Amino acid sequence: MNTFAELLAWLKAHPDASFGSVGLGGPGRVWGTYFQNTIGARFQFVPYRGAAAFVQDLIAGQIDLAAAEGSNIVPHLAGGKIKAYAVLTSSRWAAAPDIPTIDEAAGPRLHMLFWHGMWAPKGTTKDVIGKINAAVVEALADAAVRNRLAGLGHEIVPREQQTPRALAAFHRTEIEKWWPIIKAVNIKPE
Repeated sequence: MNTFAELLAWLKAHPDASFGSVGLGGPGRVWGTYFQNTIGARFQFVPYRGAAAFVQDLIAGQIDLAAAEGSNIVPHLAGGKIKAYAVLTSSRWAAAPDIPTIDEAAGPRLHMLFWHGMWAPKGTTKDVIGKINAAVVEALADAAVRNRLAGLGHEIVPREQQTPRALAAFHRTEIEKWWPIIKAVNIKPE
């Protein structure tokens, strides 16, 4: 299979196709559930304790498909050990610009960003949060840090979005997008 369309046809013809994901209710499983329902296929979901294990099984041919965070697969893409059919975003991925977006590949139009945030316990003072945020912003501005993260496939949001308020707003929009899907298919938190 070389194209996303060929992958879709294969998945519809193979209801026993396996889909690896971290845990029972992680982001890959949620997107995979949405994906199978959208294309009218059925997968056998295989939960893993971590991404390294499912990436190893994907390379070994023990599972057929996964939605993986980029940093877990960048080295394997370069080595040709994993075939990527699409990135699940609206723009191409800097770490692998040859891979089409899910929109370009004519896949289901639900983007799944693997993103990271930093959280503090409830009741943490604004002063402490401000100091932590300033340290993170400073670290993300460092060229060596940026290059290392880019090499792992991470894309850093613009500086104006590196605030507690911006993270809270983004988090709310992600909850609003994903909660109906999670609820509709009755995925339970682990």
